[in-house]
Amino acid sequence: MTIQMGMITIDCADPKVLTQFWTAALGTRVEQDYGEFVLLAPPPQGGLMVGLQQVPEPRAGKNRVHIDFGAEDRAAEVKRLVGLGAKEVAEHEVPGLAWTVLTDPEGNEFCVSAGVH
Repeated sequence: MTIQMGMITIDCADPKVLTQFWTAALGTRVEQDYGEFVLLAPPPQGGLMVGLQQVPEPRAGKNRVHIDFGAEDRAAEVKRLVGLGAKEVAEHEVPGLAWTVLTDPEGNEFCVSAGVH
């Protein structure tokens, strides 16, 4: 028997603020809203549900776990996400792979790479 991934949950101060960002970023909608916990439907192009969970403490330091996204046109996708409220943190490249590190409006890090889905 093995476990299966069902959802990624992001801790945050205000789920409503992050709901606006992540629904636009992923092209999805709110599936359930429990106030302190909001579930986003899986994106139409496929993927996991995203949960946005209110927590009392602020984010401190670098995320220990983050989400990696892939896009055919990384530069265009990074520009779109920055337009939605993300901040670009860094760019990295190793042979055969390039990615951009961003943060959502509450500072949670995620990455966008070229062609990795």
